[in-house]
Amino acid sequence: MPGIGPKTASRLTFYLLRSSREQVQALADAIGQLHNKVVTCSMCFNIAETSPCAICGDAQRDGSLICVVEEPLDVLAIERTRAYDGLYHVLHGAISPLEGVGPEDLKIAELMQRLRRHPAEEVILATNPNLEGESTAMYVSQQLAPLGVRVTRLAHGLPMGADLEYADEVTLTRALEGRREM
Repeated sequence: MPGIGPKTASRLTFYLLRSSREQVQALADAIGQLHNKVVTCSMCFNIAETSPCAICGDAQRDGSLICVVEEPLDVLAIERTRAYDGLYHVLHGAISPLEGVGPEDLKIAELMQRLRRHPAEEVILATNPNLEGESTAMYVSQQLAPLGVRVTRLAHGLPMGADLEYADEVTLTRALEGRREM
């Protein structure tokens, strides 16, 4: 499994061996039911228990804002901040020619259809600040241009607690470009 190396796998295995049969069976049942109880939201393509998901179904959310992210985990990360009250659109990846992932493999066409049906005032591109994320953001931005919607990008720069001397040139350049009034 991604992110689980040999040491972690060993720890998990020995933890399960020390657990009761009931605990292990409950975990096995939960894993077995995973595909039966989880769906993809028909609006935003996030992973949820219902469609539309709780976020899309929440009338208190600002429907004029759509935050475009690469993966469902990105939605969780942004939601943890409690600083955003708009809607989301999950692409399920990023453009990566080396891995054979093109725009047609992502949920970009669905985003365009969604915006034609329900225009938004602003689309926030929150893809990862790497080559694939930047390429994806640029492509999506170009696709959105004919719709006349305001397109913004998450700010890039120095993380809190970082030392300038250890920052790379690209990060420092973006931090300078994204500076703001105090």
